[in-house]
Amino acid sequence: MFTENLTRILFSNWQRTLQPFGVDEVAADKAFNQLVTAYSSSDRHYHTLKHIHHVLNMIEILQGYTNNLTAVQFAAWFHDVVYDTQAKDNEQKSADYALELLSSLGISEDTIATVTNLILNTKEHQAAVDDFDSQVLLDADLAIFAASPVDYTEYVYAIRKEYDWVSKAEYIVGRRQVLERFLKRSHIYFTPLMLEFAEPFARSNIQEEIKYLASEYVFD
Repeated sequence: MFTENLTRILFSNWQRTLQPFGVDEVAADKAFNQLVTAYSSSDRHYHTLKHIHHVLNMIEILQGYTNNLTAVQFAAWFHDVVYDTQAKDNEQKSADYALELLSSLGISEDTIATVTNLILNTKEHQAAVDDFDSQVLLDADLAIFAASPVDYTEYVYAIRKEYDWVSKAEYIVGRRQVLERFLKRSHIYFTPLMLEFAEPFARSNIQEEIKYLASEYVFD
């Protein structure tokens, strides 16, 4: 039931985003079903429709910082549409996917160009000081870092399942490297709201996960 309700909520969101473009209803439905299929594959445990829902909700909260809200919302829909934990080009393939699908729906070239650029910026999770749309998308994407301890633990477990092909020792080393890179930044978040209210919780969660990984480390 939860999945059905989530799908209905997301479909309504998808329709609202497309509404200004006068997209054919049948084409809009078909595109939505393609997205649902992509985000519902069996190898996904975190990068699912639930993640897209959370990102879109955060964008709604942060929308006051955007220049092109619609492009940010489209980017949220497509930023993980191609997700293979054994690949290095997911962002490029997701941007290409967005380009093809949005073009087929008749979305303007300017909007699509902004969307693809936003998606590509999720690779390194870095945004220029004046790229407010990327800042909002990245903050929404990484909002999970500042989640409650229960939700963060669920996130950690789901990410590990997506990398279940990696040995425990290798995963711990790689995951710690990723987390430590975020901690070394002067700031994880970009928008004033997230910097003030989410940054401390994010750093605390990341530090706790690193401690957990250290305690779990085993030598092969």
